[in-house]
Order: sequence, then C-alpha cells, then structure tokens
Amino acid sequence: MPDQADLDAAATLATLRAHWTRTLEAARPRDAKELPDPTPYADNLLTRYQEPQRRYHTLTHLTAVLDHIDVLAEAGYADDPALVRLAAWFHDAVYAPDRSENEERSARLAERALPEAGVSPADTSEVARLVRLTVTHALAPGDRNGEVLCDADLAILAAPQGTYAAYAAAVREEYAFVPEDAFREGRAAVLRQLLALPELFRTPYGSQHWEGPARANIAAELNRLEAGSGPV
Repeated sequence: MPDQADLDAAATLATLRAHWTRTLEAARPRDAKELPDPTPYADNLLTRYQEPQRRYHTLTHLTAVLDHIDVLAEAGYADDPALVRLAAWFHDAVYAPDRSENEERSARLAERALPEAGVSPADTSEVARLVRLTVTHALAPGDRNGEVLCDADLAILAAPQGTYAAYAAAVREEYAFVPEDAFREGRAAVLRQLLALPELFRTPYGSQHWEGPARANIAAELNRLEAGSGPV
C-alpha cells in the first residue's frame, strides 16, 4: 500500500492538474472548438517542477506563487488573472542553477506550448512577457499583471522565520556546486540589492502585508552571512 507521503504527493499533483485545467480554460477563447486535452500540458510542467536539481524551485514554490496570485487577484489587482496564473506555471518551467537564461527559455516554452493548447497569440505574448519580467522584476508604471506576478514570486521573502530559513537553505542546496565563500559573496550581493530597492512589492496588499516582514528577513539573513554563520 502507498504510504502517506505518496498519497499526499498524488493529491498535490491532482490539485495542480485541476488548477491548470481551470486556468487554461479561462484563458482560451470562449468560442474555440476542438481544443486539445489540457492534461498532457499540465503533466509536462509538473514533471519539470519535480526535476532532481531543484530544491527551492519545486512544486511547493509553484503552489505558493499560485496561492499568492489568488490572494492578489481576488483583491482585484490583476487585469488578466488567468494570464498571470499561466505565467506563474511557466515562470520556472526551465530551471538549471548553473544557467542564466532560465527565464528566457521558460518564456520560449510558453510561446511554443500555449498556441498549441488553444491560447490566442496576443495572450501568449502577454504570458511570455510576464515570464521574462521575473528576471529582474523591473516593472513599468501601471503594469498590473506584472505587479501581481512579481509580488507573488517574491512573497516568500515575507514568510515566517522558519519558512524563510527553509527557503534560504534550499537556495543554498540548489547552488551546492558553488564554493562556500563565493556563495556567501554572491548571495549577500543579491540581498543588498533587494534592500536598496525603494519598494519590494508594488500591489497595495503586498506593500501593506509583505514589505516589512520581507525587509526584516532579508536583513537578518544578510547579517548572518556577513557574520559567517550561514544562510539559516
């Protein structure tokens, strides 16, 4: 008999497949006919998020981003919630810690898969644009879809201390091939860049609920790194 962990994993996959189907159906034109089955597309993406090199960019991360999008979309911040959700599905679909073009390759995957799955060219372009935004999270004023995706992607920074510690440790595991001194230097540089930003979150909800905790978590991790005590 399968153990509880196997049952939980199967339930997670079933929930995510159902989420993908709802999202894809919401993004497809209402008058479209003879559209392909959503399930193979979901399974391809779910397989990608379970690749062995991943420690943080996993199904847990995908689920968390989708949950945060739900919070922000329900508050009315996204212009096109279905497209933002599709972008979340694709934003880390291609991920290798030793490569710098992951987001670009993920966006190109969306550009290939979504038209085949029945999404219009214009909406496919918007999804790919949103995926590419996650490289820098640099947003133009008024980019409501981008604000929701980027805030949801960065919301881990505002997690409770234990969850944040697990996130930081998972990031270190993904970069296990990087020597300790080099990792500390690089990670500290990233954290300083984040703290230097005038705002980490752009939606009113993110600004109110996530900005303060995120800055406290980042500052605490940076202090640990500078003290030589590790990321957690």
